Amino acid sequence: MPKEPDTADPEDVARKVAAAPTLKIPPPPEWVYNDEGRVIDILQEGMTFRRKLFNYLAELGYNLVFGHLPSQRARQGFLRRCGADIGKRTKIGRNTKVLNIEFLTIGDDTVIGPRCLLDARGGLWIGDNVEISDDVHLLGGGHDINHPDFLPVPIPTVVEDHVWIGNRAMILPSLIHRGAVVSAHSLVIKDIAELDVVAGNPAKPTGKRSAEALRGARGT
Repeated sequence: MPKEPDTADPEDVARKVAAAPTLKIPPPPEWVYNDEGRVIDILQEGMTFRRKLFNYLAELGYNLVFGHLPSQRARQGFLRRCGADIGKRTKIGRNTKVLNIEFLTIGDDTVIGPRCLLDARGGLWIGDNVEISDDVHLLGGGHDINHPDFLPVPIPTVVEDHVWIGNRAMILPSLIHRGAVVSAHSLVIKDIAELDVVAGNPAKPTGKRSAEALRGARGT
């Protein structure tokens, strides 16, 4: 019998969906094995060949061409046509790479700096009034390192409203609650509480943000 591949924790996923009801999550994978017990294909409900091909070409088109254009309208227009949900007055910097565009959701008045990585392969939800600085990586899962086929394990990431993420931080799949601050160069490996300020590798709480700082922001 082949080893049962790792999957996302259902309780973790449920917690993120509760925090972000409009989070779009790819259908769970069903692995196809050969006679030797090795994975040869992946099936996902509703993910037809045509849909997968469209998503693949959309990803190529954005990351090789449209993501470099000096026009917010062109960049966001392409992402929206490819299935991303992007709110009003949001800005996405040039040269930001997006994976699995269909499962990307971004709210209103959010700013994402240049050269970021938005990995939506497990579902990526970013709220309103979020500030994401240059070169930030938000990852959408990992791999089953104990499976002989090194299978992907998609896990959603949720960033709630009024979060600030500093330059070159890396966010592994997690839930970053409202108003939290992630300092530059930090590595986030677990959920961050509301208004917490974290720093380091791995990121740990170093302080608390004042709730008063959010009162004058749009959408509060």
